Amino acid sequence: SDGVLVLQAYEKWGDAFVDHLAGDFAFVLWDGRRRRLLAARDRLGVRALFHAEAGGSLLLSDSLDWIAAHEATDSALDPRWVADFLTIGHSRDFESTVWRGVKRLAPAHLPKAGAVQTASRRYWRLELGEPLHLPNAAAYGERFRDVMTSAIRDRLPSGRVGISMSGGLDSTTLAACTVAATGDPSRVIAECTHFERLMVDEEKHYSTLAARHLGIEIVHTALDDAAYDPLWRTRSIDTAEPCVGALVAEPERRMSRAQAGLAPVWFFGEGPDNALGFERDAYFRWLARRRDWRGLMRAALGYLGTKDGWGETLRRYSGLCTPDVPDDPEPPWLAPDIAALARREDTAPPPHPWHPRAIASFSSAIWPALFANFDVDESQAPLVWRHPFLDLRVLGFLLAVPPVPWARRKLLLREAMRGRLPREILERNKTPLATSPFASPVATHGLPPLARDGRLEAFVDADKLPEAASAGPLLSRLIAVHALDYWLARHPRRR
Repeated sequence: SDGVLVLQAYEKWGDAFVDHLAGDFAFVLWDGRRRRLLAARDRLGVRALFHAEAGGSLLLSDSLDWIAAHEATDSALDPRWVADFLTIGHSRDFESTVWRGVKRLAPAHLPKAGAVQTASRRYWRLELGEPLHLPNAAAYGERFRDVMTSAIRDRLPSGRVGISMSGGLDSTTLAACTVAATGDPSRVIAECTHFERLMVDEEKHYSTLAARHLGIEIVHTALDDAAYDPLWRTRSIDTAEPCVGALVAEPERRMSRAQAGLAPVWFFGEGPDNALGFERDAYFRWLARRRDWRGLMRAALGYLGTKDGWGETLRRYSGLCTPDVPDDPEPPWLAPDIAALARREDTAPPPHPWHPRAIASFSSAIWPALFANFDVDESQAPLVWRHPFLDLRVLGFLLAVPPVPWARRKLLLREAMRGRLPREILERNKTPLATSPFASPVATHGLPPLARDGRLEAFVDADKLPEAASAGPLLSRLIAVHALDYWLARHPRRR
């Protein structure tokens, strides 16, 4: 079992044992001979671990609720966490939880405890050296397929495996690689969630093309009636922390149970959007600073050879292109001290010299927040979510390929999947959702009245809250207020 492997690794390598572990994990280990306790969380934070010092005891668990329920745990709310939740939807700090007295173990950290004194160290960090140069496009495609095959085989169940598959390039690539790794299309089933009425959505069409090409079964699930549950406030929805998912928790629970009936393990295709960030200017500047004129010429020729859409480029440089839409404005209903916390500046590590945004994106606390949503799914139904693109072999390769030209429109994936996916998918541009799925149903049904728990006033001036129909670009922030209010009502103040 995984637990026995961890114990054997610790016996063989001592404190360095965690360097030899691969995969998604969180565990606590007690060394009775040396009277010491160790705990660890995987490198990207896929699995969660929490800790608190309460009443002279050290509490560790993968359940935040279990620690928070301990009578000696500090039950005050963390205003920094709440400020982040009300403005961007998740904490900006790796270690914060909604409870001031309970902390998350940060990804890639290893705390050690003797008695109740704890200290932790970071045992791994994402590092990237020189770009990886291979002789030709075929070599890049072959290397990608090799590392993906290894990552997928390490995560396959004995029976069927599910793929959360849209009609986009990332998830269809994951499906194609899974079929190749299993050698049996009948072991692979895909589910495509899509919209039929709320917005224009072509995912059903493109996912069907991919499934037919790969010879796998596909299930299509329309989300129009699951985008918002008008009765969400009457449900008994218990989450460890405030979560906007409360508004769709009941439909999500039904979908999770349906997925569990199809396969015990499901793959999710997040990762390439971040790892294959097209950072042309940073890469060119880095090559120029090094006076690597040969590399600069090679990158420029590669860029020119794959560049299309010159009209848009000319408009951008001539000032005729529509400027980017600014971020959502600060909600006017925030309490002054909460607004100040939301505006705080975080200390950022020095940027990577030639792949700054990509490397920085994997140092963001948004990843543990994303994984927490999968934890909720797993608590609702007997299924497990796994993330092959985030395997360190795959992630390291995606980051190491020169961003020019291989990250442009994810050229690497398109080359690797040539002949393995339909041409329509390989030539398709990335297509984000046309609008928020909440917008139309919330405007139709409205939001239930607030319970207005006494603690809410510490964070929000409820008298300044607009009606949902008039919230406009601040709708998601308004929904966060309602989710916080609902969570507070279900977590009454402890004496």
